[in-house]
Amino acid sequence: MTILTSIPYDDIAIGQEATVTRLCRAEDLYVFAHASGNLNPMHLPKEDGDGDGAAEAVAPSAWIAALISGVLGNQLPGPGTLYLSQNLEFTGRAHAGDTLTVTVRVIEKLPEARVRLATQVNGPGGMVATGEAHVTAPDRASAFDGAHVPGLTVQSHALFDALLARAEKLPPMPTSVVAPETPDALMGAILGRDHTLIDPIFVGAEAKIRAAAEEAGADITGIEIVDIPDHRAAALRAVALIHEGRARALMKGHLHTDQLLHAVLKKEGGLRRNRRISHVFVMDVPGRDRLLFVTDAAINIAPDLDCKVSIVQNAIDLALALGIETPRVGILSAVETVTPSIPSTLDAAILSKMADRGQITGGLVDGPLAMDNAVDPEAARTKGLTGSVAGRADILVAPNMEAGNMIAKELTFLAHAEAAGVVMGAQVPVILTSRADDEKARLASCAVAAIYGASMAR
Repeated sequence: MTILTSIPYDDIAIGQEATVTRLCRAEDLYVFAHASGNLNPMHLPKEDGDGDGAAEAVAPSAWIAALISGVLGNQLPGPGTLYLSQNLEFTGRAHAGDTLTVTVRVIEKLPEARVRLATQVNGPGGMVATGEAHVTAPDRASAFDGAHVPGLTVQSHALFDALLARAEKLPPMPTSVVAPETPDALMGAILGRDHTLIDPIFVGAEAKIRAAAEEAGADITGIEIVDIPDHRAAALRAVALIHEGRARALMKGHLHTDQLLHAVLKKEGGLRRNRRISHVFVMDVPGRDRLLFVTDAAINIAPDLDCKVSIVQNAIDLALALGIETPRVGILSAVETVTPSIPSTLDAAILSKMADRGQITGGLVDGPLAMDNAVDPEAARTKGLTGSVAGRADILVAPNMEAGNMIAKELTFLAHAEAAGVVMGAQVPVILTSRADDEKARLASCAVAAIYGASMAR
């Protein structure tokens, strides 16, 4: 925010104007609803307030009035101004997504530093509001640095919404779902089916699957069930369905991850490729305008350098498939300098050089980076880091599984991020969901797998 400067009463002239253009965002409506306590669904972006089957997302009239207050307090007269009165006639409506133009114009100077101003708000369809404001102007010039005002983050996950919208346009991906024998495990697949992301085949104990569906109130009519009670055998059969061409993805249900991965990694009949498999969290973090990828947080406990090459390449491949052009990869450690006593910094430096030499492709790789200077431009500048990745990393590569898991869970439970999980490096995407995942996270995992699977098929 720029420095705000006031115009004292003696310097104000009749006819003087100030204008601001402002986009009405969905986040603005949520912030206003919380600040005012007005939860009228007519003003909430995703709610149908009048029962016509569509969300209205009408900007509250008081919010529009607050935009006028912003011009008076920031520009004319500026900092130090106090409202005396405001009258408004609302002649139109504004909605989330509209760009509004707010204008104030001085029409009279009155005794005791009072000023009368004409106020007007215009939107795409014409005038939205018109009226007059009476204010007390400051008696001396002053300046205020708005950068010191704390920011706000609205807990929304528009990036995942965009992923879901993109994936729903694709044909449903045939998916082997192993042991969906509890309501939690089953509902991830059902949600994916209902949103046309996946076309599930259930492989597991049929009696338990049907009992889980009944408990969850889920309709599994038309879903093929392959009755195999033993989890290891079910995982092997689910992988075989992929080799038979009946499925193009694998999804974990209520079984141990190592049982699933045993079937994936078998030398004969498994889903191995020419690289190590690794897990990638795709995260929608409130306040970020791009997806954040965290790897490896679930499979490789203490990866060596060779394994980290696969981890980095797997994450880049996924980011490219999800639409991130030239992903920026930050190789994390505790410090941003190469330090022989910290082995992860040596690995980071080698990985960076391997990317420079074309041994890792598709992204920009830099390290070692500490967490702060990997994601925050100001922290990177403070440390004198000038590379193209520092402060702007899309992919965070943790030195080991414990660190990666902590990063992902801290973002989820403290920063209110949503996290989708997928295993990369196999012949098909492997969807991993957790019992702690909410509906959005489960859907996003299916969407990520569907989009990546479609890119593999091209």
